[in-house]
Amino acid sequence: MKFIPALLLGVLATGVHAQTGYPDKPVRLVVGFSAGGPTDLPARFIADRLGAALGQRVIVENRPGAGGQIATQDVLAKPRDGYNLLLCTHFEAINAAVYRNVAYKLSDLAPITQISRYYYAVALTNEVPAQDLDGFIAYARANPGKLNYGTIGRGSAQEVLALELAKAAGLRLTGIPYKGGADALNDLIAGRVHLYVSPTLTVLPQYKAGRLRVLGVTSGERLAAAPEIPTLAEKGLSFLRFGWLGLCGGAGTPQPVIALLNRQVGAIVKSPEYRDLIEKAGSVAVSSNPEELSQILHETYEQTARIAREFGLQLD
Repeated sequence: MKFIPALLLGVLATGVHAQTGYPDKPVRLVVGFSAGGPTDLPARFIADRLGAALGQRVIVENRPGAGGQIATQDVLAKPRDGYNLLLCTHFEAINAAVYRNVAYKLSDLAPITQISRYYYAVALTNEVPAQDLDGFIAYARANPGKLNYGTIGRGSAQEVLALELAKAAGLRLTGIPYKGGADALNDLIAGRVHLYVSPTLTVLPQYKAGRLRVLGVTSGERLAAAPEIPTLAEKGLSFLRFGWLGLCGGAGTPQPVIALLNRQVGAIVKSPEYRDLIEKAGSVAVSSNPEELSQILHETYEQTARIAREFGLQLD
């Protein structure tokens, strides 16, 4: 019989415990935006299935505000043991690029897996008498400074795309900040905000119900879920943009825990039920390894930093 050094035995025991002892209590999944929005719906689906797979409850907590920064800081302030997870989005990279004194670095995050990629829709309230993008541009030019758009954070896709659209078309639009996408969408339907660039997951059901119009989408091709809606590229605007959702922990989360979560969440993302939820609204169900999600985070940061310089969006 061979003897195993005590130090090595301790290392092996720690690894086995991390793999077999986790989780032994409920897990939090913190979402930085309002309940019922395009981040919340996939998060709750995954939390429900992940809890069943792990044998422990995975509890979704919505901590909206500051473009997701409240949720990010909440998770990073807790022990980095896999019991406090973040529904991470492109906002983590956007905030790091836009705010000079943001309270975290991208290296503070431990990427686990991507869970979806989604495109944006340029949505218009029914109160504006325009049926398509050309009609909206003509109406906005005839009413300079009278139209507004909703935004949910400095440097957000909602703000950047509205600014790029206004610049390309020579329009004067006023930004109206919102705490979350659900509030902005409600005001769009009510006519209190005129334009809102929103993930298709949220907008398409309202569009199909006739509560708003969609002028175009930011995908490279028309969406199978709404093939009658043109892409912005078809209208001569080179806006190929997409957002993404993922699962992250805090840096230092044990690697066996990250590997376990990556496997379990990846299996959920590949399930027909999840794909149906995501794809029927024009999004794409996609998983990744931690390294791929890390690369996406840094690419988003670089793209946002360039745009922030162009439009003077950087803040203290």
